[in-house]
Amino acid sequence: MTRFALTLEFDGTPFFGFQRQSNGPSVQQAIEKAIFATTGEAVTLHAAGRTDAGVHALAMQAHVDIAKDIEAFRLMEALNHYLRPDPVAVLDCQVKPDDWHARYSCIGREYRYRIANRRAPLTLDASRAWQLAQPLDADLMHRAAQSLVGHHDFTTFRSVHCQSVSPVKTLDRLDVVRSGEEIFIHAAARSFLHHQVRSMVGCLALVGMGRWRGEQIAEALAARDRTTLGLNAPSEGLYFVRALYPAA
Repeated sequence: MTRFALTLEFDGTPFFGFQRQSNGPSVQQAIEKAIFATTGEAVTLHAAGRTDAGVHALAMQAHVDIAKDIEAFRLMEALNHYLRPDPVAVLDCQVKPDDWHARYSCIGREYRYRIANRRAPLTLDASRAWQLAQPLDADLMHRAAQSLVGHHDFTTFRSVHCQSVSPVKTLDRLDVVRSGEEIFIHAAARSFLHHQVRSMVGCLALVGMGRWRGEQIAEALAARDRTTLGLNAPSEGLYFVRALYPAA
C-alpha cells in the first residue's frame, strides 16, 4: 500500500463542494471515480480542507492509499485523463510516508477572496469572483481587517452548521489589496471555521461601501453573536490557495 499526495486545482462551480455528497456531484467523488478507473480500487480521498459548493482551489492538498504498483507520474497522468471533462486537474503527485496526512499534518492554510469591483457584467470571470458595482475603499477595508488578526473567539463569523469543537482560532493574516478593478482579500491561519472567510469578507465589503464604520468589525467580533453578522459573501469568489506542512 502506497500513500500518494495529490496537489489539486479545480473550478468549484459545478460541484456541491469538495466532500462527497448524496445530493449532487463533488470534487472528492470525481477523483475517487478516476482512481477506480485507473486502479480498480475503491478508495477514500482525504483533503486538507472541505470547500463549500462553488469554492475553487489553486493547490488543494489531498492523499490516498493505493495498493496497485504504480509510479506517481503515471498515476497523475491517468487521473488527469479520467477526470475529463470535469474541471479538476492533478498538478502534482508524490509518494509520502504512511503517517503523512493531508488534513492532520497540515500546519497552515491560505485562502484568497476575489471581488470584481466594476459595473459591467462579468463574462470571462462569471462564477469566479463576487461582483460589486459600488466603489469600495480597499484601504479602509484593510485597516478594519486588522482587528480580526490574532487569537479570537470568531463565533460571529462562524456558520451555524460549523462542526468545529471551538470557535477560537488564530488568524495569522488578513490583507486587503486592490489591483485595478479587482480587490483581493488574503487570509492565512492554521485552520478556519466553516464560512469564516466568507463572513469576514462580507462584513469588510460593508465597510468598503461605507455602510459600516471600520470599528464595527471589531464590535461584531467582540459580540460573539452570529446575528450581528452583516453579510456572508458568496462562495464563487473564494479560492483555497495552498496548504502548508512541516519541512521534511
